[in-house]
Amino acid sequence: MELTGEFERYLDHVGQPLGRSDRKSTLRDYCSALMLPLKRKSVEPLAAAIDPLHVRSRHQSLHHFVADAPWSDEAVLAAVQGWVLPKMLPTANAWCFLIADDSGMPKQGTHSVGVARQYCGQLGKTDSCQVAVSLSLATEQLSLPIKYRLYLPESWTDDPQRCKDAGVPPEVSFATKPQISLQQIRQAKQAGLPGEVVTADAGYGDDTGYRDAITELGLLYVVGVKPLTTVWAPATAPLPPKPWSGRGRKPQRLRRDETHSPVSVKTLAQSLQPSAWRTITWREGTNTKLSSRFAAVRVRAAHREGGADVPRAEEWLLIEWPLGEPEPTKYFLSTLPADISRKNLVAAAKIRWRIERDYQELKQEFGLDNFEGRSWRGFHHHATLCIAAYGFLVGERLTRGQGSKKNGAFRTPPSLPEGYAGRAASSTSTTRR
Repeated sequence: MELTGEFERYLDHVGQPLGRSDRKSTLRDYCSALMLPLKRKSVEPLAAAIDPLHVRSRHQSLHHFVADAPWSDEAVLAAVQGWVLPKMLPTANAWCFLIADDSGMPKQGTHSVGVARQYCGQLGKTDSCQVAVSLSLATEQLSLPIKYRLYLPESWTDDPQRCKDAGVPPEVSFATKPQISLQQIRQAKQAGLPGEVVTADAGYGDDTGYRDAITELGLLYVVGVKPLTTVWAPATAPLPPKPWSGRGRKPQRLRRDETHSPVSVKTLAQSLQPSAWRTITWREGTNTKLSSRFAAVRVRAAHREGGADVPRAEEWLLIEWPLGEPEPTKYFLSTLPADISRKNLVAAAKIRWRIERDYQELKQEFGLDNFEGRSWRGFHHHATLCIAAYGFLVGERLTRGQGSKKNGAFRTPPSLPEGYAGRAASSTSTTRR
């Protein structure tokens, strides 16, 4: 494989944190192989594609590098960011988004780290899978994953021996997905990475503590919430604390009664007048412009008011109700400025489509879900190397245009080496480990 000078320079840059020359060389081989048109990108097919005449020895070196070698995922991802992010900086007055999400990968068996019966977005149902929580940085142009961590269900964290066998670090304990996401956001801000607005779906945004923590970090948010989430409708608010009688502790809790109660966002949406709805186009799709009906009203969140002596600050409730649907389909709460246009509010809520494309490419083109090892370290090393390979493509698209393909890493169009025969194993991504 003859690489372009730009890809060579990129791999040199990304490999710097590894220190040792043998690790830098193996990173180069691994990331280069991820660019090849292989049906499956676990360690054995990568080894066979790189060196078809010495598959066994090459497999051993790649496997040691990805499953056992103690190099830092964070340091390599930081090097990727150092290459890509200067090209991603938004134009003046444009926001930079931090997109929180999780991605499921079907996986059978019981020994692969984190595998359990849980909801898998790739399948759209509960099944045996691994789930990773991620944080991506996005602008109007492109997005890049910057944090990636496996979620461990309690069936794992409650079994110390099982975790030890899979190489889970002793300091890793159970954390919910929103808790992992907040940790990633804090790490990103501590590292000085850009990003002023957090976006997430209702799996995160419906958690009041998650939204409050984002605000405490000095960040804005546009997050999905579920239909039964309660808010104070426009021109309504909880009653003030009871008047103090002069004896005992002074009342401080806000009050509700039959005429002063919050409503679900679904109920509020269905009570709006037809004039509240506006059709808005937010981007060009593959074949047509993407548009829908939206309403936006100022509300106050009603969760966790117990003990509060003042109402929560106003924020936006954005509602999507496509024509022909019997009820609204999506709800968002947002602390974006009160004077933002509805079109820009919708665009911010819809920015999450970028990471859907990222993970589609990472899985289909770079083999993110193809790792067949069982260990914590191997799972994260493989993901880091996939993101590193993808990072080069993101940089090329920012520099040379959206039409850039991964074969742009090679001086000649990539092909499988002479003598490559692949392997007889199934190419399905659902592996038994």
